[in-house]
Amino acid sequence: MGRRQRARLNRGIQYAVLAVAIVVLALVADWGSIARAFFNVDVAVAQFPGLITTALVNTIIYTVLGFAFGLGLGIVLALMKMSPVAPYRWIATGYIELFRGLPALLVFIALGFGVPIAFQLRFNIYTTVMLALGLVGAAYMAETIRAGIQAVPKGQIEAARSLGMSPTRTMITVVMPQAFRIILPPLTNELILLTKDSSLVYLLGLASNEYELAKYGRAALNEYASLTPLLVAGVCYLVITIPLSRVSNLLERKYGGPRTKSGGA
Repeated sequence: MGRRQRARLNRGIQYAVLAVAIVVLALVADWGSIARAFFNVDVAVAQFPGLITTALVNTIIYTVLGFAFGLGLGIVLALMKMSPVAPYRWIATGYIELFRGLPALLVFIALGFGVPIAFQLRFNIYTTVMLALGLVGAAYMAETIRAGIQAVPKGQIEAARSLGMSPTRTMITVVMPQAFRIILPPLTNELILLTKDSSLVYLLGLASNEYELAKYGRAALNEYASLTPLLVAGVCYLVITIPLSRVSNLLERKYGGPRTKSGGA
């Protein structure tokens, strides 16, 4: 049997296994119970408009606050890690290793409960989420930003310096714009991760007007004894993350690969 024939036979076997699995699932599954548990239309309708006006809006606000704080801190950490001053590099490296190694869940608990107990300092919910998401996100974004800065061709920097630009002006007007074109796709992926990590805010004990999607679905789960609220909340997460994934792919095709190389030339 030739190679093409073996490949064709292999694909045929895989399709047959898949068809058998689908048939068995269709015959065995209790579709009535599944429909009542996951696709209860009355329960789904009852989630609106609060799911949109409160939970979805809060999820977006929490994510944007965390991303903005993390991006600003990440830029500072990236520059510190590239600094010729050794203590700056040590501090940045220590921070990055610490917060990349800690679970985001632990950071939420520390800021939501540990800091008020230890220092009698209590933040509002938006500040707490911004700090928790930003502190963790900054550790990852710092490495991404540093890699983007180092990917900018040295000739660009030398040309700017030869024109009399100061190191600071060179970094702001020449290096950073080119670096951000390179790192936009991974930064978009980090935004997606922060969107999902925002669900950890449920640990902090929220008022009803502070619910995000996961907490809203969890509360409705108790009320209706149905998984439909969680399904609806999951769909809302996908409404956010799928477009962001598409944007990331588009940015990667636009700025990645050959385009980046040609820009360096």
